[in-house]
Amino acid sequence: MSGILANQRALVTGGDSGIGAAVVRAFAQAGAAVGINYRSGKERAEALVAELCGAVAIQADVSKEDEVRAMFERFGHIDILVANAGMQNDASLTDMTLEQWQRVLDVNLTGQFLCVREAVARFMSQREAAASKAAGKIICMSSVHELIPWARHVNYAASKGGVMMMMKSVAQEVAPRRIRVNGIAPGAIKTPINTAAWQDPRAAAKLLELIPYGRIGEPEDVARAALWLASDESDYVTGTTLFVDGGMSLYPAFAHGG
Repeated sequence: MSGILANQRALVTGGDSGIGAAVVRAFAQAGAAVGINYRSGKERAEALVAELCGAVAIQADVSKEDEVRAMFERFGHIDILVANAGMQNDASLTDMTLEQWQRVLDVNLTGQFLCVREAVARFMSQREAAASKAAGKIICMSSVHELIPWARHVNYAASKGGVMMMMKSVAQEVAPRRIRVNGIAPGAIKTPINTAAWQDPRAAAKLLELIPYGRIGEPEDVARAALWLASDESDYVTGTTLFVDGGMSLYPAFAHGG
């Protein structure tokens, strides 16, 4: 799919590591000029800039409205937004503090809202002709936990359920303006956020029981899905969540009657 995003400009939040970094690389290899947003991973973001042609690193906390606006202002013309920045701060319900609840919602849900709102406003006001069939494309990074409840992770699961309904509602609103909005729901992916779950052999074996396809995902699996959703190959797709999870959302415990 080399060149499939030629002459387009894509901003990826949380683009300095994990899934975000894989999306950055895939988009750059497909011809896009990529903005790599980071909050604290400056060295990682700058290493990606050095590696890729036409990339730029932009620091911003996506939960802060003024920083989001400044980030978009600095990046300029935009064709694609991947709202990927996210976090976990886990605790059982009765031990979870309001600060833990609020911070995860601020980053995972409010952060996506702020970025999506700014991207849509820019898609609607840009005078230059779009470089693709759509006037703009947005990918909201969600999780299988927009569908699957997750005890002791209530803040995270609530944020991802919110992302799903936000994505669908925005897609419904802006489709007449030729703006496409979709989501990706990764399952278990080998990223720094869940190293303990896949590096320890016993933990990995337990995790694989939840994945019918029999392997833990790689960030590149998600990046390839994002590339398709960002391209004209998916031009008739909007308001949809694409699950990239090896079948985790199929509730594998029920494969033999539950």
